[in-house]
Amino acid sequence: MNQDHHPRPPVDQLETWVFDLDNTLYPASSSLFPQIDVRMRQFIADRLGLGLDEAFALQKRYYREFGTTLRGLMTVHGMEPADFLAYVHDIDHSVLEVAPRLDAALAALPGRKLIFTNGSERHAEKVLAQLGLERHFAGIFDIVAARFIPKPQSECYDLMVRRFDFDPRSAAMVEDLQRNLAPAAALGMTTVWVRQDDHPDARVVMDDHDHMGHVHHITDDLSHWLEQVVATPKAPPSVR
Repeated sequence: MNQDHHPRPPVDQLETWVFDLDNTLYPASSSLFPQIDVRMRQFIADRLGLGLDEAFALQKRYYREFGTTLRGLMTVHGMEPADFLAYVHDIDHSVLEVAPRLDAALAALPGRKLIFTNGSERHAEKVLAQLGLERHFAGIFDIVAARFIPKPQSECYDLMVRRFDFDPRSAAMVEDLQRNLAPAAALGMTTVWVRQDDHPDARVVMDDHDHMGHVHHITDDLSHWLEQVVATPKAPPSVR
């Protein structure tokens, strides 16, 4: 289902496209992110001397409270981030399939394209290479560049905009987590939520306008949505 809540600026007014990475440029059903989840649990268990169940509970609590597990570990335990990032992203990226349709859609999409991720730059580079999409992106803004301040905290959005020096009012942001679009909308960006029914963290009541006002477009097929943007630049993508 594609659904538009507000008219969007025509594509020829959008000069910058900001894409989240994990579970946005590839499906949440992929077996990539679960590998990271397991690695985070093991890292916490090893470093804090916890059982795996205790480590899992702490991992999820820190994610809810701090935006990322890493931020919680840094804040509560004074943990250095480099070892954590290297360990949790030491995974098998080959499980991702090359994405020729998304590759073509990005090639046809006008404007500069950027990655904005709570992960590491090295992880983003590996994901983009495996998907065959690396040629499209002019820059990667990772958790290190964000000073370890994760989405959806507004400060990292300001840092990202300053780093790449663009007008948010002429930019779009694409995300798998709708809550991460709120700060982007507040800056004036057009927002696109890639909603996936098998992504429990992204579920929201569709008619709850108090929580959805910052979401301008919704799609469950990013490639199709981008194709429609290019095909009909003066009108919103058609509802499917």
